[in-house]
Amino acid sequence: MKWEKKDIISIKEFSRSEIEFVLQKSAIMEKIMHKSATSSLLSGRIMASLFFEPSTRTRLSFNSAMYRLGGNVIGFAQSTGTSVEKGETILDTAKMAEGYSDLIVIRNPLEGSVRFVSEHVKVPVINAGDGANQHPTQTLLDLYTMQKEFGGIDGLRICLLGDLKYGRAIHSLAEALKQFNVELKLISPPELRMPSRITQDLVELGVDVNETSKLDLSDCDVIYATRIQKERFPDPQEYESVKDAFILNKEILPQLKENAIILHPLPRINEIQPEIDETKYARYFEQARNGIPVRMALLCLLLNKKFW
Repeated sequence: MKWEKKDIISIKEFSRSEIEFVLQKSAIMEKIMHKSATSSLLSGRIMASLFFEPSTRTRLSFNSAMYRLGGNVIGFAQSTGTSVEKGETILDTAKMAEGYSDLIVIRNPLEGSVRFVSEHVKVPVINAGDGANQHPTQTLLDLYTMQKEFGGIDGLRICLLGDLKYGRAIHSLAEALKQFNVELKLISPPELRMPSRITQDLVELGVDVNETSKLDLSDCDVIYATRIQKERFPDPQEYESVKDAFILNKEILPQLKENAIILHPLPRINEIQPEIDETKYARYFEQARNGIPVRMALLCLLLNKKFW
């Protein structure tokens, strides 16, 4: 793959070898980070951070990644106070940012909006989440976390738990796991099942998929929990009926495998109780920290700065 000036829009566009390449380079970047908190690899380069939708981890980790590489960041954390309030289109905003920066990171609630922008600007574009569609860099850091914990991804039994209908992090992760020899257990309320197009693709590619609404985690190596996303529900009553469907607390610990880990893209609401945080199973805060080396590696790759 030619990485320079590549857009990162969907994990579907990554082959297994390309995913493994990014994970390998992320591990190298993490070693560099341990030697020095900052570098000058991207000194003089500017990243435009355009977040039309709320974000904490994704926005801050991209910003942190750029600053740690010696670069600078411009942009906004919400469209309030920008020309979007005056009616400016996302494309016009992005075209403006194209002239001010070397790379654009975008989060927007409209599915397909980031791909549309990428087709009309010349600088690299990274999708930081477009509605319930895709979140490719979240998937890469999720896979990086699993690889660090288990030494690889093949052979794992992975449980995807919670909102499988609207969760873009879940959709991206499921798409990526098609490339690996894993077993998937999909646990959700019936109303929030994984979209059939995704499960059908998984099955057709030979992935062992088990769908259930029963909270049985006894055979899982990775429990990937997600919140029920209130903002995605067209019907508030539907949200109220499922918001407390699955809650991970100390009562579920006896059923977990000795070396199981719990992941979550965050933010959490009540689906993982704080009492889990200090247990040996919790990895979600480390998972969030892993976003730094992964995104540092991607920024260097897209801006053609070798670090190995």
